[in-house]
Amino acid sequence: MDVRFIDTTLRDGHQSLWAFGMRTGMMEAVAEDMDRAGFEAIEVPIVGIFIKKCVRELKEDFWALAHMLVRKLPNTPKTGFAGAFIVPFELGTPRSVIRLYYRHLAEIGIINRVQVTCNTLDQVKRALPWIMPLFRELGLKVVLALSYTISPRHTDEYYAQKTRELLPFRPDAIYLKDQGGLLTVDRARTLLPAIMRNADGVPMELHSHCTTGQAEFVYLEALKLGIPTLHTALPPLANGSSQPSMFSVARNARIMGHTPVIDEEVLRPVSQRLTAFAMQDHLPIGAPLEHDAAQYIHQVPGGVISNLKHQLAELRLQDRLDEVLAETVTVRRDLGYPIMITPLSQYVVTQAALNVATGERYRLVIDEVILHALGTFGEDSGYTCMDQNLRDRLLATTRAAELAKRHHAEVPLEELRGRLGGPTLSDEEFLLRYVLKGEGEIEAMRAAGPPRRYGSATSPLLKLIDELGKHKNVRYVHVRRGDHSLIVRNRLSA
Repeated sequence: MDVRFIDTTLRDGHQSLWAFGMRTGMMEAVAEDMDRAGFEAIEVPIVGIFIKKCVRELKEDFWALAHMLVRKLPNTPKTGFAGAFIVPFELGTPRSVIRLYYRHLAEIGIINRVQVTCNTLDQVKRALPWIMPLFRELGLKVVLALSYTISPRHTDEYYAQKTRELLPFRPDAIYLKDQGGLLTVDRARTLLPAIMRNADGVPMELHSHCTTGQAEFVYLEALKLGIPTLHTALPPLANGSSQPSMFSVARNARIMGHTPVIDEEVLRPVSQRLTAFAMQDHLPIGAPLEHDAAQYIHQVPGGVISNLKHQLAELRLQDRLDEVLAETVTVRRDLGYPIMITPLSQYVVTQAALNVATGERYRLVIDEVILHALGTFGEDSGYTCMDQNLRDRLLATTRAAELAKRHHAEVPLEELRGRLGGPTLSDEEFLLRYVLKGEGEIEAMRAAGPPRRYGSATSPLLKLIDELGKHKNVRYVHVRRGDHSLIVRNRLSA
């Protein structure tokens, strides 16, 4: 069987390990080689939380990055995590803005396919009926995902039923999204066939994380079961809480008698360059994690735990992490076992932290938990099977009445443009201002100057010049080959 790879390095890999810290220059230094390797698709960062990170912290222009990736990845389909949103956490984004966003992404060519998670916030009922026609109109391939979790209600039959619900939307593929790395070989042997039997021949993919150390074993079991397309990353952005390494999966697939459809030799220098960038910028290098049985109990994704540690440290409660994780189990059960994926996992963990900090369960309740009780996030989120006593208690509060009256109006696009700069504003500038809530952070980003450059195999002269600038005692470098000669002088040594 031919084994094909969806590369996650440029999106989920660096979101998982570098907190979206991969810079434009790093991507530019490796994109051309990645484009030649034969990936089925390369995942690119288009989600709104990356736009915020890119502008606010990296001080880089998201749209410049997007146009660069279009130029550097002309041959490989580019895929992005998408849905009826721009920023996953934010409720009430007008559909007109969401339509403009995806239309522009498709027009400039930064996405050729989209990946949509479908069983966390009632997407089948609420989002797919209006967002799928848009994606089809834009000529995009659509891959629908079912998010995996462990709970009394998330049985094999649950996933079989959810698979059947996707078929009327005619997806180009269906994939199981194991964002917590919780899938085991034993569960895969029953769950994956249940999904495949109900997929009516729609191609299957598998996406997992190495959080518990099981992902690569599960991938190899998926190959035995006939799933040919796997989501992997390149070291140093593989392993850890990221996806399995493409090199390791390809090697083991070959031993099993399969044929990996990928040029590994083209990608080895890419991995080496990325590792050099990580060392240069003191970024983590992905490595296999020790098995942690607690992950199967609290199910909190690694990225959420990292953020939780930071928040507890600010509150001087860092020594109570284990208490918060234990409380997370109780809160999740109370709320009806929502899947621990953005944004639901953040809501559960935040409420658990408040319960621990105050010493009393639900003494202070975040708005999102009240919205959950109101049914705002839909049946998939678990509100219909949450603890009824807790639900009644929350719905009896004054805050619940206030939140119930909120209405997110469909504001006309022209009115939004007027608020953010007027009708002459370009689509890209308008969308940046909408996501960043104004101009201030965008102006600070532009004032920071052009993005940092990183050396690549195609730009050795740039690397030479960069290194020369670090040594004041070197006056020049003289390179000669045959009749050709080049002298690079160091201004710092003058």
